[in-house]
Amino acid sequence: MSVEAAGGVIVRDTGRGPEVCVVHRPHRSDWSLPKGKLDAGESFEEAALREVQEETGLVCRREGELASARYEDKKGRPKVVRYWWMSVEDDPGFMPNDEVDELRWCTRDEALALLSYDHDRSLVADL
Repeated sequence: MSVEAAGGVIVRDTGRGPEVCVVHRPHRSDWSLPKGKLDAGESFEEAALREVQEETGLVCRREGELASARYEDKKGRPKVVRYWWMSVEDDPGFMPNDEVDELRWCTRDEALALLSYDHDRSLVADL
């Protein structure tokens, strides 16, 4: 059985250039793009927006689909993660939670150095 997940590459322009949102997940001790598994009956598009909001507090808009990541999860199951480039519609503020304890806005190069996974870095490298 394949694991299905969705997430976002959230980009904002600060006037000094674009920044991308990366999150720290304490249970995995990693830096990642916000993402998560689909709920029953949920589309990839819906899951991407929901997971981004749950993990970051940001209300975002999908701007365009990016390359999907395909790999085996830690349990050896095939996993597909579909990603969208996203822009922020509302930022009520980040609140640390069980899934994500830190959020950082990074330049492209900072994100490339911080992210833990090649598939996340490849999405950010194309910005």
